[in-house]
Amino acid sequence: MKIKGITDIFFDLDHTLWDFDKNSALTFHKIFEMNNIDANLNEFLSYYEPINLNYWKLYRDEKIDKESLRFGRLNDAFNAINLTIEKDVINKLSEDYITYLSSFNHLFENTFEILDYLKYSYNLHIITNGFSEVQQGKMENANINHYFKTVTNSESVGVKKPNPKIFNYALKVANVNVDQSIMIGDNYEADVLGALNIGMDAIFFGTYNDKLEARVKQIDNLIHLKKYL
Repeated sequence: MKIKGITDIFFDLDHTLWDFDKNSALTFHKIFEMNNIDANLNEFLSYYEPINLNYWKLYRDEKIDKESLRFGRLNDAFNAINLTIEKDVINKLSEDYITYLSSFNHLFENTFEILDYLKYSYNLHIITNGFSEVQQGKMENANINHYFKTVTNSESVGVKKPNPKIFNYALKVANVNVDQSIMIGDNYEADVLGALNIGMDAIFFGTYNDKLEARVKQIDNLIHLKKYL
């Protein structure tokens, strides 16, 4: 069923449009070779990916700072595969990771198709918790920057999704009312509940989950946004 009254669509970036896991894996492959890290990449990633998600939750909840996130997620992953890496090497890997991450630009299936479809009827925006120095590069290198009228980044606002302040800030910058807006993202807590809690409609993007509340609209492919918009 089409949602009526929507003029502005706010997207999350990582894990929603930009394929974070694929691009991250390619980045680790590059920087492991650069720094002569003798580790099984698949084994490393099997530990790193859930560790990274946990660190991002701590960061989102204001329990750790950016530097702790960048160091801790790598250190914990190397410990998990019983590989001892010196602290200065981990710091170097952390910097290299940020440097090269945005050089890979894989997007989720149908990203261009859905953005081309939506741009004629809606104003499109980004709300992201990612680091500001990285997110712009991701969008530019993936050639999607031109679709979006505004980009709201948690570092520039000083709070992260699901804090209502970042949503209200994004609405103010976009000059749009909450009842004319919708949020689309992969994180149920940060994107969906964050939006719903300020009265903004939301759509969850990811593997279909029948455990979510019945009021939550879900899609497992971006092209399925045509069902609602």
